[in-house]
Amino acid sequence: MGKIVCLMGRSSSGKDTIYKKLLEQKQIQLNTIVPYTTRPIRDGEREGVEYHFTDEEGYQKLLQQGSIIEARAYHTCFGIWRYFTVADETVRLEDNSYILIGTLEAYSQIRKFYGADKVVPVMIELDDGVRLQRALDREKAQDHPKYEEMCRRFLADAEDFSKDKIEQAGIEETFYNDELDRCLEKIVAYLLEQLQK
Repeated sequence: MGKIVCLMGRSSSGKDTIYKKLLEQKQIQLNTIVPYTTRPIRDGEREGVEYHFTDEEGYQKLLQQGSIIEARAYHTCFGIWRYFTVADETVRLEDNSYILIGTLEAYSQIRKFYGADKVVPVMIELDDGVRLQRALDREKAQDHPKYEEMCRRFLADAEDFSKDKIEQAGIEETFYNDELDRCLEKIVAYLLEQLQK
């Protein structure tokens, strides 16, 4: 029986890089659950890889169908951006284990939907100064940088990933991403243990 690995952390903590590296690990064999968003696609992103990109109408249709497991709405400088996970036929826990990137709120809702024993949390942490510099460098590389949104997201993360909220979610182990290879090695060892339970 498979499990769902929920990779979490503040913005620019290295989640996307770790996510890609974990998918390359042959010893843990993880498939993807591609989340949905109504935000605009960024340079370098591809439909169906990082996200399924939709609009408010698409979100409302899935909501009416009862297909949404969890959803978050962010009031950005550019309007409301939604991020959500959809229950569909692509997730078959009887055959495979999966990985997705989410928030603490998403993690809680996914646990409620699939069962706590089927969801494995992986919380990434990193120094705020390093994260802010990474976010700035990433935004500068965009054709149309959205600095206001970068700042809003950085400040929101302080509340969304507070120590209290991490503890309330029952997450006891975190992984500090100051050195990618060492962090990845620790996560792989943890997942090998957790996916066998």
